[in-house]
Amino acid sequence: MLTKLLAISGFFSIACGAYADALTQAIKTEQGLLSSSARSQKKIDQLDDASRQMLDEYRRTLREIDSLKTYTQHLQTLIESQRQEKAELERQIHEIAVAEREIVPLMLKMVESLEQFVKLDTPFLPEERRQRVAQLKSLLNSAEVSDAEKFRRILEAFQIENEYARTIEAYRDDLTLENTTRPVDFLRVGRVALFYQTLDGETSGFWNPKQRRWEILPDNFRRSIRKGLRIARKQAAPDILTLPTPTPETSQ
Repeated sequence: MLTKLLAISGFFSIACGAYADALTQAIKTEQGLLSSSARSQKKIDQLDDASRQMLDEYRRTLREIDSLKTYTQHLQTLIESQRQEKAELERQIHEIAVAEREIVPLMLKMVESLEQFVKLDTPFLPEERRQRVAQLKSLLNSAEVSDAEKFRRILEAFQIENEYARTIEAYRDDLTLENTTRPVDFLRVGRVALFYQTLDGETSGFWNPKQRRWEILPDNFRRSIRKGLRIARKQAAPDILTLPTPTPETSQ
């Protein structure tokens, strides 16, 4: 009996040892599985984070692409606008170059015409007007003055000549008659008539545009010319003057 018990006890001990070993092995296996599962979960979590990062990056990339598309379209609009502006500037530059080539002959012709006009016109303020023309001719030959300024000065000279037709003026200057030069008072009535009167008031005359010479007036005009001189100098109020004027036939 004792032998049987010992045998059973030994068998039981062996069985318990085997079971313990199996349990230990099972626990190790389970622990290995848990550890492997944890590693797998960690890797899954890492992959999930990476996927999220990639998704976020993808979405940011899409937004950047949309932004770049909008910016590119804006740049294309600006480039097209600049192309149009460039074409317009090139057209204007071409027109300016053409105008510059044409403006110089025009200005030369204008000054030449003005010079001839002054020579053939009633001889009032002759020195002042000749000097104005001479200054314009000198100005045209100056490289330091722009064409725009030259043209402005020419137009200004024409405007001055035009104003003479609407004004009355009195001035003192020398007059040469029969080889004798003496100071006289001139009375210019627009471009209609030009008179003179000696400083002593004894002799008066007018410019005959048809004969292109000075002629003496009868004494009965002396008072009207004297009055006209005072009106032109603003020494008397405007009034009606009785003065001879060239007829249309005379002024031809």
